[in-house]
Amino acid sequence: MMTITEKILAAHAGKDEVVAGELINAKVDLVLANDITAPISITEFGKSGAAKVFDKDRIALIPDHFTPQKDIKAAEQCKMLREFSKKHQLSLYFEVGRMGIEHALLPEQGIVVPGDLVIGADSHTCTYGALGAFATGVGSTDVAAAMASGECWFKVPESMKFIYYGKLNKWASGKDLILHTIGDIGVDGALYRAMEFEGEAISGLPMYGRLTMCNMAIEAGGKNGLIVPDTITEEYVKGRAKRPYKFYYSDPKASYVEVKEYDCSKIPLTVSCPHLPSNTKPAQELSGVTVDQVVVGSCTNGRLEDLREAAQILKGRKVNPNVRMIIFPATQLIYKQAMHEGLMDIFIDAEAVVSTPTCGPCLGGHMGILAKGERAIATTNRNFVGRMGHPESEVFLSNPAVAAASAVLGRIGTPEELGL
Repeated sequence: MMTITEKILAAHAGKDEVVAGELINAKVDLVLANDITAPISITEFGKSGAAKVFDKDRIALIPDHFTPQKDIKAAEQCKMLREFSKKHQLSLYFEVGRMGIEHALLPEQGIVVPGDLVIGADSHTCTYGALGAFATGVGSTDVAAAMASGECWFKVPESMKFIYYGKLNKWASGKDLILHTIGDIGVDGALYRAMEFEGEAISGLPMYGRLTMCNMAIEAGGKNGLIVPDTITEEYVKGRAKRPYKFYYSDPKASYVEVKEYDCSKIPLTVSCPHLPSNTKPAQELSGVTVDQVVVGSCTNGRLEDLREAAQILKGRKVNPNVRMIIFPATQLIYKQAMHEGLMDIFIDAEAVVSTPTCGPCLGGHMGILAKGERAIATTNRNFVGRMGHPESEVFLSNPAVAAASAVLGRIGTPEELGL
């Protein structure tokens, strides 16, 4: 009896069965890296003596962190990706203007499909578990080895099951479910474990909410986050998958090291307070907290549905004069769709600024840097000390509805306070 994680790993290791704790070598379907992590991989690949990559169509290099290039160092790093991709004729190199935030772009383009084994030199690679794939972040040297061999080593993780039942409260989303979960188990509550999300609330959760949940598995220490594929998965991938895919399912008697259950009707709009994602409180308890900056976007909440949610709050309203608001769609396609739907008009009329797709504001690397003593609320995934700028700044994490309401109010607030 195996979990979905164990089944995918076994299939890629050429084994009938694997068990938690076992060390295996497995073939990978996709290897990815970005403009911060790929240069190290490229350097190590060169040192390895490998003449060519294992498959020019299975390596994705996406400059998304410091792009459009913010300074000379960023430009040099991005140049390395460009030249390596050209030398090895990589089909999955995405230049500025074609790129998007990697963890939104690859599912959107059908480059990651159900049943895949994906490794990436970025911790939020676990996002793709929403499609029923095993996806995890690894070091840049592991990526270098995989670019040459098409394989990577793994220790099969133990699995935890998280069951969500009941109906979500108004304006609550996948972001609230995962923040509440991390608040419950802590930032190491699922350390090196597979986090399998299920239950009636998950069955009804749209793909964008599932991607958000799996994206933040790493914030609980998880090796990967995963949702067993179903009709929602099928609907999402059937028109976009670039390769054949396979649905794997957990056996009914599969072994889990721990099972947690949550009643969604009791999960409020949730905010993570500084300086850990696990430091959660109901949004309504934070109404005395003023903010200087609001960020909506990222690989966590930069999808079209997230932007629609923010626009619903902002329509006919203005961003508080004491607040600056940055909105960054996760991909060019999302940007274009938002434009066609009139969302850009709403954002600009509200006096928010709209950015090209980039990870920049999320990691305090490029745009939206916080000064000493400043405070932001963001739909991103991390709020560690100095994450968005000065070490004495503060970052709160929320869903797009709470972030947008806070932008209007000038303090942390909820859509209900605006009569929504």
